[in-house]
Amino acid sequence: MITLKGEHIYLRALEPEDLEFIYEIENNEDIWEISNTQTPYSKYLIKQYLENAHKDIFEVKQLRLVISSYTNEALGMIDLFDFDFKNSRAGIGVLVKDSINRKKGFGKEALQLLINYSFKHLNLHQLYCNISEDNQASIKLFTSQGFNEIGLKKDWIFTNGNFKNEYLFQLIKK
Repeated sequence: MITLKGEHIYLRALEPEDLEFIYEIENNEDIWEISNTQTPYSKYLIKQYLENAHKDIFEVKQLRLVISSYTNEALGMIDLFDFDFKNSRAGIGVLVKDSINRKKGFGKEALQLLINYSFKHLNLHQLYCNISEDNQASIKLFTSQGFNEIGLKKDWIFTNGNFKNEYLFQLIKK
């Protein structure tokens, strides 16, 4: 049995009821830099996205899951993106939506669950992530799970009138 259940949270597929939750995340300008978003999303577009969320990772090259508490509160999202079957790799990103739920280990537990799933069930060889140089919380999170900094992309992100560097981190299956 595939388990995406941890001690404090579990990962679940997207549901139509997640429309408002995803709408709030996708339209929060404070996180657009992280998600590489430049324009707002309509509820109509998100509804269409949810209608297709059942499609297989091999078809759409992405897997987006909700980080949920055992009281069924949606806490955040965790994604595999740029899924590359031939080269056995994918990008990974995690977001805990509300600051009140951050620094409680939910993101760490979600990341551990998805790393295990990626290596054991998708048989990936490696995962990678891109983190802005000033996002110390994410750098700490990913390095705590064995990701290594392998490169620096200079002036990679243009935000608030300035360019910022972005680190590339990688985790190779042992």
